[in-house]
Amino acid sequence: MRSKRIEEIKAYIYDNKTVTLDQICERFKVSKSTLRRDLDEILMESDIKKIYGGVTAIPKRELTSFEERNISNSAAKEQIAAAAAELVEDGDIAFIDSGTTTLHIVDYIRDKKKITILTNNVEIILRAIPYDNINIISLSGTLNRKTLSFTGTSSAQVLQNYNISKAFMATTGFSIANGVTNSSPSESDIKRMAVKRSQQVYLLADSSKFGAVSLITYCDLSQVNVLITEAEPPKEIRSFITGSGGRILLTK
Repeated sequence: MRSKRIEEIKAYIYDNKTVTLDQICERFKVSKSTLRRDLDEILMESDIKKIYGGVTAIPKRELTSFEERNISNSAAKEQIAAAAAELVEDGDIAFIDSGTTTLHIVDYIRDKKKITILTNNVEIILRAIPYDNINIISLSGTLNRKTLSFTGTSSAQVLQNYNISKAFMATTGFSIANGVTNSSPSESDIKRMAVKRSQQVYLLADSSKFGAVSLITYCDLSQVNVLITEAEPPKEIRSFITGSGGRILLTK
């Protein structure tokens, strides 16, 4: 299928950084005329650029370990999580995404009543265990040690059976052109399903994520109902979110 080939070509470009048109044609057994048609769509990605005789990928944010990310901007992340927790109401069914900002939400909802959380993250599950008021539904899958999360198609399949009132989503970076992105392909289907099944989507992102682009887009920025962050985003991002019917919640 053409759509599958295009995704595979994108991955090939990202992996090799800079490739010639001849290399792509040889790798995917397509003619240059076919490749040119595919490139019309591929070059819509703002992080893939055409160069003389080929294409190149702008360096992306790489996936680092959970422990490394947890240290980065820790104060801002806790503030953002505390603000997000204020949006949790008694009786909510909430998806809490795997991330070093989202995991702190659990610490601030221990006094809520009859909360159900769905998550694929081990650290979030462990934090929630002491609180009897939180019903925990863990998604199945294969453990990814870098993200401390269970991943795979079975996780997304399980998630599609639930009606979620609120999704608290993490990101490696987001922009108007590329939407909300993350660095782990194995988690992307889970994130997409969480957004699809949720009545409200909350994006938890500190200011280092503004305008950043990572490997996979899992939803459009227009699908975010509330951006929760610690600093004022650039004007164009503010205008886009509010113009799409969303709002921005600042922690300070």
